[in-house]
This record gives sequence, C-alpha cells and structure tokens, in this order.
Amino acid sequence: MSDSTVTMVVTEPRGPLHAVVAEKVPPPAGWVRVSVVASGVCHADIATAAATGEDTAFPVSPGHEVAGLVTETGDGVEGWVAGDRVSVGWFGGSCGHCAHCRSGDVVHCAERKIPGLSYPGGWTQDITVPADALARVPDGLGLFDAAPFGCAGVTAFNAIRTAGVSAGGRVAVFGIGGLGHLAVQFAAQLGYETVAIARGGDREPLVRELGAHHYIDSDAHAPGAVLKEFGGADLIVCTASSTAPVDELLTGLRTHGQLTLVGVDAGSVTVPAARLVMNGHTLTGHLTGSPRETEEAMAFAVTTGVRPMIERMPLKKAADAVTRLRSGAPRFRIVLDASGGE
Repeated sequence: MSDSTVTMVVTEPRGPLHAVVAEKVPPPAGWVRVSVVASGVCHADIATAAATGEDTAFPVSPGHEVAGLVTETGDGVEGWVAGDRVSVGWFGGSCGHCAHCRSGDVVHCAERKIPGLSYPGGWTQDITVPADALARVPDGLGLFDAAPFGCAGVTAFNAIRTAGVSAGGRVAVFGIGGLGHLAVQFAAQLGYETVAIARGGDREPLVRELGAHHYIDSDAHAPGAVLKEFGGADLIVCTASSTAPVDELLTGLRTHGQLTLVGVDAGSVTVPAARLVMNGHTLTGHLTGSPRETEEAMAFAVTTGVRPMIERMPLKKAADAVTRLRSGAPRFRIVLDASGGE
C-alpha cells in the first residue's frame, strides 16, 4: 500500500483544480481514515471549487459524496475496523452535545462539519473524517452507487418519507435531475401516485421507467394548474435550483398539502398569505440527513432497486466534471473514480 495519496485541490480563488501528491498521516483521536473509491460531484461543489468564500482557507479540496473502505482508526474510535465499506455525505460530523445533537437532529448542529468546507473533502484517494460522519454501506450496494446517497440520495429519501403523506397519496417531483430522478424512484417505491415535472418532453420515457405514473412538461403547461386538474398533490418536492416556479406550483397542492424546497437559489419566495391560510398549506425546506438516515436510504434502495444514474469520470478529470456540471451537460450524477487516481 502506498504511503502517498493523490488529491485534487484549488490554491487560489477561481484557480484551477489540479492534482497534488501528499503523504498519508494517521487519523487523530475520534477520526477515521478512508481509502476513497468513489466521490460524487454535486452542484454545491461548484461553489466550493470556485473557492471565493470570505473565510476560505487554502488549499481547498472539494467533495462531499464519498464512498470507500476504512483503512485506519484514531484513538477512541469504536465500531469501525479496517475494511468496512462506508460512505460520508454532506453531514460531516457534529459537536455531539448541543440540543440538536442530543435530540438526534445532528444535521442542524451549529457546529456541523461539511467535507470540502470544514476539512479536506472527498476528491482524493484518501480522506480523514470524524467517526460520527460515517454511514455503513450495505451488502448489495456498490460503492459507486453508494457515493451519491450521502447527499442526493438521503436528501430525496427524507424529503418524501418524512412528509407524512398517507398511503396512496399523490407526490409530485419538480425538476428531474440529480436529486429529482432519485425522488421519483423513492416516491414510486414508497407506494405514492407519482408525478414527474420537467421541461420538455424528452424525459417522459425515462421517468416512466423510473416509476412515474404521470409526466408534466412545464414548458407546455403550468404544472400547478395541471396538478390541480388531477385533484391536487399531497406533496410537491421542488428539486430545481430556482425559486421562481414556487408560487405557481403552490396552486397544485391539495388542502393541507405541502411543498418542500430541496433545490434553491439566491432568490426569495413570495406566497399569498390568504391562500396559505385558507388551504392549510405548508411551505418548508429540507436539508440532507444523518448517517443513520443515509443507511436507511441505502437499505431501502437495496430492497427496492432504487439506484442513482451515474456517469463515471477519473479523479484527475475533476475540473472537467465541474465544467460539465456548470454547463448542465450531465443529466444526473457524476461520480469520480478515485481507485486509480487517473
């Protein structure tokens, strides 16, 4: 086993991503070293790779959808041994003692860590993370499929299963990309009448294969109005990175329906208060999930066949992956192959 590791880094604001070779170091107490096999590329990584934050500390190594094998544990780590198949997602560790942590809501810990932002991320052959950030990858799920579950997978899964929709309810997914194509699968496999909404007609055959019962072309029809004609949706999961469609989408909710924002931009949402009150609507946001919830999402995927649609690229092509993501070229998820570092 080599004593060095290849990592993709940015060393200046808006600088290029380039590979560096560094020596592996033992993990500190409470942390675990993981040999990375697969590492996803998420829209949030575009900003991380740009490295323009006011408090950015260089070098920056992005990546928060990681899957690999435990290679070494620090002092005090229990429950993990070398060879364990693990994943790490947007949740990268928490304080463990605040009110949120003590109640199990670790993702809202004020000191929550994020790989790539709080410490070097997953676009590398070797990552060191807090032990409480690890999720165990179940047998039957490959590591390249497991990597996106730490962010996109658990986010889509939790947004649907925690909404309290009754059995046989109607769930609509707005935006069929990296998050949306997973949300469609989860909604269908959870037994809901599933409506997929996207621009253009080219995605209809695919989303029907993923389990959607209906498809709405938002270029041709106002989706909220069509949902209203269906009788309304109990839940609309908005995965598109735009807040502009929200007002119209709200018209497609049933009484007591909920619209959950997952994808967002820098915009604001303006909602007529009377409509919200008179219909008992709920507009809410949803953020990722804990390692335990990630394990539950992966276990559900194993038993139901839910899988991310991925495009593999070599680790050293991370810059090309970011360019493709920024241009909107990939339809779903890009996953970097870190097993060879090429």
